[in-house]
Amino acid sequence: MAEHYDRRETQYPDAREAALLAALPKQIAHARANASFYAGLLREVASEDVTDRAALAALPVTRKSKLIETQTCNPPFGGLTAEPLDKLARVFLSAGPIADPEAFGQDWWRMCRALFAAGFREGELVHNCFAYHFTPAGAMFENGAHAVGCVVFPGGTGQTEAQVGAMRQFRANGYIGTPDFLKVILEKADEMGVDLPSLRKALVSGGPLFPSLREFYDQRDISVLECYGTADLGLIAYESEAREGLILDEDVIVEIVRPGTGDPVAPGEVGEVLVTTFNKAYPLIRFATGDLSAVVEGLSPCGRTAPRIKGWMGRADQTTKVKGMFVHPEQVAAVLKQHPEILRARLVVTLHDGADAMVLKCESGADVDRTAVAETLHVQCKLRGEVELVAPGSLPNDGKVIEDAREIA
Repeated sequence: MAEHYDRRETQYPDAREAALLAALPKQIAHARANASFYAGLLREVASEDVTDRAALAALPVTRKSKLIETQTCNPPFGGLTAEPLDKLARVFLSAGPIADPEAFGQDWWRMCRALFAAGFREGELVHNCFAYHFTPAGAMFENGAHAVGCVVFPGGTGQTEAQVGAMRQFRANGYIGTPDFLKVILEKADEMGVDLPSLRKALVSGGPLFPSLREFYDQRDISVLECYGTADLGLIAYESEAREGLILDEDVIVEIVRPGTGDPVAPGEVGEVLVTTFNKAYPLIRFATGDLSAVVEGLSPCGRTAPRIKGWMGRADQTTKVKGMFVHPEQVAAVLKQHPEILRARLVVTLHDGADAMVLKCESGADVDRTAVAETLHVQCKLRGEVELVAPGSLPNDGKVIEDAREIA
């Protein structure tokens, strides 16, 4: 049995990076020429100059949180698509609501690598429990399964007893769906006295695969691996049998940046996931997922050579209300830009004598004028706060820029 989907998964890392960066100027030029949103956002960018990660990091961020606003002003897709509506294969409406396109083409969402790494092979039957209505997940994974050569049963969500019956009748080899719904199905099968001996693998997404849940499946001799993607981007990263981080898809550039900014963090530091795709119909450039993750150093033991991330580690949108006013990560980032002597910072919101209070904890290896920083904080947030200096490396590496500790208090 082949261990990898194709040779791209085991190419030299430098060759992969060079190929992606060589394709980047063409994709930016394509987005500017064919998607009105990027024609405006990147109007001052010389696409031929964006040939390395530093140049990419200088481009503006496209935030997921702004999609609803953009699409409301310019329906249906906010000018982000490079294909007209009548040239698309399917359209979806995800929570928000956010409109998502799908163009024609095999495995348009690039899910095949995740399925192959999870052990799915040609001729096997996949029981797909992702939703087939409104959102793209069901179609997304079905297209990937077809690219691998699998037969698909479109189970969708709910109807647990019927799911058990279908798995037994068609002798499903594997499951695709959320991590917890498979457990519900298996427990219902136990309750019904139904054995499902053919079910030996699963690819899950859309929720956390907790260690206790993975152990539950391992005890039943079902290999469960996870992947990470979004309705906007398709596949971003996937797990292999090594179970050591998630391997980036071959056709994306991923950056980990400080929440509220577009500034890359140091390797291993937790930050927000930004993705640039090479999809011609939906050319998202520096698309902020709103998810937190971190780079895993080194290469996977499975032989795949693409970079790895740790997987989903929380949400980057840490906006909170203090004294009736919203405070955003972008405002904290603005403080740091004016005071480069600060290495990292975290704004901690607490209750003091029944009133909201803010303390900006700052890591720094140099002298810091706390009074000046406090004044900048006041200017940016329109609120007063204290400034506390802490030792370099003492703040938690969890991606938090704003910590709301009022519930604890």
